[in-house]
Amino acid sequence: MRLRALLETDALGLRLLGGEDELDRTVRGVMTTDLRDPSRYLSGGELVLTGLAWRREPADSERFVRILAGAGVAGLAAGEAEMASIPDDLVVACAKHRLPLFSVDEDVSFASITEHVVRQVSGERAGDLAAVVDRHRRLMTGGPAGGGPDVVLDLLGSDLDLRAWVLSPTGRRIAGSSLAGAGPDLPPQVGAALAGEHLAASRTGRRGPHRVAAGGSTYSLFPVRSSGRGASARDVRETVLSDWLLAVEADAGDWPEERLDLLQGVTQLIAVERDRRDAARTVRRRLAQEVLELVQAGAAPAEIAARLRVAAPVLLPGLGTAPHWQVVVARVEWEDSDIPGGPVAQALLEEVLVDPEASGPEPSDRIAVAHTGDEAVALVPLPAVVTGTDEPAAPGLHADSLLAAVREPLARGLADDGRLTFGVSAAVHSAEGLRGALEEARHARRVAAARPGRVCAAGHQELASHVLLLPFVPDDVRRAFTARLLDPLRDYDRRHRAELIPTLEAFLDCDGSWTRCATRLHLHVNTLRYRVGRIEQLTGRDLSRLEDKLDFFLALRMS
Repeated sequence: MRLRALLETDALGLRLLGGEDELDRTVRGVMTTDLRDPSRYLSGGELVLTGLAWRREPADSERFVRILAGAGVAGLAAGEAEMASIPDDLVVACAKHRLPLFSVDEDVSFASITEHVVRQVSGERAGDLAAVVDRHRRLMTGGPAGGGPDVVLDLLGSDLDLRAWVLSPTGRRIAGSSLAGAGPDLPPQVGAALAGEHLAASRTGRRGPHRVAAGGSTYSLFPVRSSGRGASARDVRETVLSDWLLAVEADAGDWPEERLDLLQGVTQLIAVERDRRDAARTVRRRLAQEVLELVQAGAAPAEIAARLRVAAPVLLPGLGTAPHWQVVVARVEWEDSDIPGGPVAQALLEEVLVDPEASGPEPSDRIAVAHTGDEAVALVPLPAVVTGTDEPAAPGLHADSLLAAVREPLARGLADDGRLTFGVSAAVHSAEGLRGALEEARHARRVAAARPGRVCAAGHQELASHVLLLPFVPDDVRRAFTARLLDPLRDYDRRHRAELIPTLEAFLDCDGSWTRCATRLHLHVNTLRYRVGRIEQLTGRDLSRLEDKLDFFLALRMS
């Protein structure tokens, strides 16, 4: 039953004091307690009834509510028999931990509430128990060991007429129902939107399933909680950017408890499969770590090449040609946190570097990622391809395309306290080039880190440009340089609304062409000449000189 149903029963004498947005939580049982720490007796989903005998001082409320929220209880109902009203500190604590709080009228006994809840829950469980048991048996028989997540999702489709997909944190399709007549597959843009909603909900601590409207349909999103990797994580930020999710095309808000339990069982089966595939990555991670250590230590190219010959068959099974290699460096940083960035970035790169159009978990099996300190380093093999000439060319990863595929959903997971930056090297075709590729990728990542935004990337192409220099200009020098050139123009714009800064940007973008700039700004050329003259007068610079144009250009880039 839902918490909301309790308020609809007048005889229970319940009054809502907080948590209206959480009233769709499912109540799976009831417990009466006045223990200061009842956690050992809680399994999640209970309505907790208390007479507040545990409260001796206001600070006790925060401690008690934190314990209940950590145990996953559905709600708290406090009796008014001992106190004239519910203490404000308890109301505040419940609001902080998003725990629905009810007051119980002094004329209503806890026994009456317990009897009502037990009767409702037992009746709902009895209705479809046999079918649920059978479905669980079939899911376990045909689960990951017998065909992977797709088999489980096919059973959901055949038994419950539910279309479902397993999605990565970027929204890439890992598994989905393949039943005939099941309708079109999940569009990539919808998958990315669902992943973003899931990450945002996880960061705010909302309990799943999360209901989301996207692409004209309603979806219920179930977190896939790992039983191995990250199971001991103390902070959601350690795993939020790498966890899978189960997206079901249905509104789970009105589902009976049995169906919710069944879907939770499905997520557990998928989590087992995820853990198994993570364990299989151990060899690739170890190979990447060994190669990275050799490269960083300045080992002889022959030694690195020998290690690569061992790695190539593992990373590119069945390919006879020697691959080119590309290096990608990533860093995840959280504000005011001591969460290690390396492991988070490692798990994230293993997903980000997969082609977003590729489905299934297998594509990530060809990417080896190591981590050192707070950064992760990916060694990406690129099979040589023939371009129609005698020279093979290596297909490459491009920072812009990687960024476009993952920026929106991952930014939701990073919220307002996290940042992801990564840099991409050029492709190299020998062991001699790996050290340079690693340094190139690290430089590109620093360029990306100098840009605004939660998710930023830069590629090797940008390292032959002025942008390579900008990240390494000290902040105080940067501020002084831009202030000297641009502050007079900003002050003038603020007083006269003259738009000198936009005019300067357009003039430089048009390479100093009066005609093109006037056309772009929809101005008469004489008006443009007046504005440029005002810029020169205020700054003492001459925009016909290359040196002054360059100074203005850099000041705008650094501002």
